[in-house]
Amino acid sequence: MNERAPPRDFVREIVEAERAAGALRVVTRFPPEPNGYLHIGHAKSVALNFGIASQYPGGRCYLRFDDTNPSRESAEYVEAIEEDLRWLGFDPGGEGTTHASDYFEQLYELAMRLIERGRAYVDSSSPEEIRALRGTLTEPGRESPCRRRPVEENADLFRRMRAGEFPEGARVLRARIDMASPNLNLRDPVMYRILHRPHQNTGDRWCIYPTYDWAHGQCDYLEGVTHSLCTLEFEDHRALYDWFLDALEVAPRPRQYEFARLNLTYTVLSKRKLIQLVQAGHVEGWDDPRMPTLKGLRRRGCPAAAIRELCRRIGVTRKDSTVEMESLEHCVRSELDESAPRAMCVIRPLKMVIDNYPEDAEERLPAPNHPRNAGFGTRELPFCREIYVERDDFRVEAEAGYLRLAPGREVRLRFAYLVTCTGYVTGEDGEVAELHCTYDPRSRGGVSPDGRKVRGALHWVSARHACPVELRLFDRLFTVPDPGASEDLARVLNPESRRIEGGALVEESLLPAAPGAVYQFERQGYFCADTLDSVPGRPVFNRVVTLRDTWAKRRRGA
Repeated sequence: MNERAPPRDFVREIVEAERAAGALRVVTRFPPEPNGYLHIGHAKSVALNFGIASQYPGGRCYLRFDDTNPSRESAEYVEAIEEDLRWLGFDPGGEGTTHASDYFEQLYELAMRLIERGRAYVDSSSPEEIRALRGTLTEPGRESPCRRRPVEENADLFRRMRAGEFPEGARVLRARIDMASPNLNLRDPVMYRILHRPHQNTGDRWCIYPTYDWAHGQCDYLEGVTHSLCTLEFEDHRALYDWFLDALEVAPRPRQYEFARLNLTYTVLSKRKLIQLVQAGHVEGWDDPRMPTLKGLRRRGCPAAAIRELCRRIGVTRKDSTVEMESLEHCVRSELDESAPRAMCVIRPLKMVIDNYPEDAEERLPAPNHPRNAGFGTRELPFCREIYVERDDFRVEAEAGYLRLAPGREVRLRFAYLVTCTGYVTGEDGEVAELHCTYDPRSRGGVSPDGRKVRGALHWVSARHACPVELRLFDRLFTVPDPGASEDLARVLNPESRRIEGGALVEESLLPAAPGAVYQFERQGYFCADTLDSVPGRPVFNRVVTLRDTWAKRRRGA
């Protein structure tokens, strides 16, 4: 898939208008909190922030970890986020990777500046009292008794908070704004709280930690960010973002702009709900191939280029919408159709004996690794008297329009020969256990020697050379388009989201497959060698996506 130039959108129109007016640089940031793993929803923000910065001369995007809450963060998540971004195709480099904690000293000094200007105060109220005084959407808040403390007392208390003189919850620093504001974010928001906990980046140097609302805009200013791009849920926070910068009188100052987040059908992108799936054991972890995390998508075999293309296609708007899962699957198929070599795999094997083929004979048949790109080269398929075909490719009684194998029917074995079914053997259970066929020796390569039309074509593997593998057939994790609307996620889980086929066989040329290698198993789908569970002698392949949109067919009742 050739990635095209990004489309025009309202953010780029803003940037271009500013550049036309003389603005020189575009500096953005992607600020994940290192308390979990990135998911496909984050990919849109990553693509926008890094993409728009790289689009303009001198542009830059920082990966800035919002590490302001040591109780929920860890170095594990920091490393995972950096790895995910590199896989997705965006690497800010060492100088472009920062942490909010890198600026704790400057943030403390800026907070002290607000105190000295009478714009912030230390509140000794309990968290419960602060919540009660905050008011509601229909009722104004009430002032804290601490709100009118003198500047000198507030400054002294804030220094003592930093020195560790008070227990957790005993004091907070709040901005003095407007307790009657209709925007609850402006009702004297908390800027600092006390947490006697070690920090994954700063260790034990601090016991007071800034809130996101305080750290966000000030870190943007300190890093020279020009465009602070947030999703729409931060729109009500923009007034607070601007208030802090206005109160500090800093320049040049960043501007916040909001865009619609990525929503995807048949999945959930809420971190809280993803945690529920993991903790309840509905999935096997954050890297479960059914999860919408980048770790899960990568393990499943989803190409990073397909995710970038999805983000390009949906664009950047201010209107919330939901993207159909089919759109992601289409991008995946389009990318893999060009990049995945072909191979043959039989999921439910049925033995075929070619009675007129010499019993001890064996030959190697050439087959292209890609039908349209000779650069992929060719491989050799071993062929002998006994092969396996797909059980679903044979019927004892074939109805009109059926093009595969049946008694008396002739079909083409891909890259091999034309064969005609002469009979079959059933087992004790009454199921067909073995097919008997004859082949046309003149049809090597699957070419009809006399021009007769043979419409059916089957994939196959050699019984003597085939390799057993485990296939994991993944489907959508939920049965409804909007599972997030359900009060109980377990009730809308898809019981067929993972099906294991342990008796599948692949052609010998496929193995050993490198972990993460993706192939198109002809007529079956795209499959990826699992990066964790696939080991020598026990290969495991995950189905990335089917060859066609099977869910659309189900909706039509096909």
